[in-house]
Amino acid sequence: MAELYTVYVDDNFQYMDEDARTKHGEYATLEQAVQACKAIVDACLTSAHEPGMSARKLYEEYVAAGDDPFIVGPGASFSAWTYARQRCEALCGGNIEGS
Repeated sequence: MAELYTVYVDDNFQYMDEDARTKHGEYATLEQAVQACKAIVDACLTSAHEPGMSARKLYEEYVAAGDDPFIVGPGASFSAWTYARQRCEALCGGNIEGS
């Protein structure tokens, strides 16, 4: 039986509270799990994004209170914060340092 990749979601606002953690789902491949994590971050950023918002402001809001998905499984590696940083820069048209 192949091992599954499980996606869990922490809330950055309650990062120390494991009781606030939710199980998002199980996936047959790492690629599927990564895509699920990206979709969670994208949805969070899209809902927080406002016209004219800087990349820095959007990223600060994300790390303060956004959904922080992660993967448990063999060889799993995904950083929601790194992905969110890239997406904030793409959504807002600037970089985090220069915003």
